[in-house]
Amino acid sequence: MKRILIIEDAATVRLYYRGILEPVGYQVEEAVNGVEALEKVLAHPYDLYLVDISMPKLDGYGFLKELRQLAVPQVPAIMISTLARAEDRRRAYEAGANYYLLKPTRPEQLVAPVVLLLNLASPK
Repeated sequence: MKRILIIEDAATVRLYYRGILEPVGYQVEEAVNGVEALEKVLAHPYDLYLVDISMPKLDGYGFLKELRQLAVPQVPAIMISTLARAEDRRRAYEAGANYYLLKPTRPEQLVAPVVLLLNLASPK
């Protein structure tokens, strides 16, 4: 079973993503900020990351920059944010994101890129 780490400070949003991803067969874990997420990554690798930008302690940009420098398996990351400017997207991709979604996200808008990126990362 593929493991997804949701990195999001809002509990309701984490619950919403979990409610979308678990029923379609993914194992979901959560972190409330980038620091906690890095600790989890170092303890056990994941297959994909869903990353919010605006979080306390270490934001999504900082998390991805740190993650991409670690000696761990490098897997896809989807940045999800309310920030809609081209500059925000550019910064996300420069930090190491593979895809950018705007909040609020409908279930099909979340599942489609998750499935695509996981299949590209580990073709059968």
